[in-house]
Amino acid sequence: QVQLVESGGGLVQPGGSLRLSCAASGIIFSRNDVGWYRQAPGKQREMVASITSLRGTNYAGSVKGRFTISRDSAKNALFLQMSSLKPEDTAVYYCNLFPPLGVWGQGTQVTVSS
Repeated sequence: QVQLVESGGGLVQPGGSLRLSCAASGIIFSRNDVGWYRQAPGKQREMVASITSLRGTNYAGSVKGRFTISRDSAKNALFLQMSSLKPEDTAVYYCNLFPPLGVWGQGTQVTVSS
């Protein structure tokens, strides 16, 4: 059974930084292409960043240069380092396979506001 648990969100001022973490059971991140997604109020869920089993990365244009996806194979953990945050980054952030499974975690809320 797949379980995904995201953490690390919070309230941050514009220009600030946050580091999101994702722990999983039933998925081995290093053997799969995995990614971070987000869903803002009233909008569809979108892919933010992905990392392949060979550590190739890809980013949505809106976050390129500001966000960095990484993983710790020993801990089976996935991370998203977010810098230079903008109000439009406000959303619930999720981790999942890329492309995603039908099972989602509870997500972690990121709010960028002064």
